[in-house]
Formats: sequence, C-alpha cells, structure tokens
Amino acid sequence: MRAAGSHAPRAPWRACALLLPPLALMGVIWFLSSRSDLGGSGGWLGLVLRKGAHMTEFGLLAVLWARALRALWTPRAPVALVGGAAIALAWAITDELHQATVPGRHGTPVDVLIDGGGIVVGTLLLAVVWRRWAAPRRPGRGLRASRAPRR
Repeated sequence: MRAAGSHAPRAPWRACALLLPPLALMGVIWFLSSRSDLGGSGGWLGLVLRKGAHMTEFGLLAVLWARALRALWTPRAPVALVGGAAIALAWAITDELHQATVPGRHGTPVDVLIDGGGIVVGTLLLAVVWRRWAAPRRPGRGLRASRAPRR
C-alpha cells in the first residue's frame, strides 16, 4: 500500500515505460558517437544541421529525464527539471569524452556548450508546458468562450 503523498509508480511496467525512452535515446547517442564514418561534409549548412541535431537530441534527453523523474521520484517540477538537465549535461560530457576515443572523431568543450544550449531550450520549453498545464482554468476563457454568441 502506498503512503499518503507517495509518488511511487503503481506498477513496475510504469517505471519501465518512463525510463526506457531516455535510456534508449542515450543508447542511440552512444551508438552514433562511436561511428567514425558519420558524414562530415555539407559545408556550413551541414555543420548547422549537425549541431542543430545535437541540440535537439540533448534537449529531448533533458525533457525525457525530467518527465521520468517527476513521475517516479518527485512531484516538484523544479527538482525534476534541474535533475533532467543535470543528467543530460552529464551525458553530453560523457559523449564528448567518448568521441575523443573514437578514431576519426574528436570531442570538444564547444560541443558540450552546444549540447547544453539544447538542454536549456528543452528544459525551458518543458517548464512552460508544465506551468501552463498546472495553471488554474479561468471561466470565460478558452475555445468555448470564444465561440459563445455575443448579446
């Protein structure tokens, strides 16, 4: 039986469903980082697209970890957001250290900063979503109110 105020999952499958997406994304990042033959051509447009992909994947990683942390360990959104961002940043650092050991690849602090930018954007977007979702609904606002006939 769960204690009052406990935020523990109701079933083990729920924990798996929450933890599998961020862990799977971490695996994909690790796999892609271990490949030495990723295309490096494409000029400045290719560079922008690659760095944008890095920002997106690490922003998504922060969001997935924050979601899992909030559902499994803490109902407090700020704690979950900081925890998700910290895990994603730690993985960004690990990713760059790993890339430094792969022939044909190199890890740089600049890439960690780029990944960190994605983490910040993803975390801020999730904070806005959670805040709006938790905001009390005001009568007379929303879709139904805008469709009401005027008198």
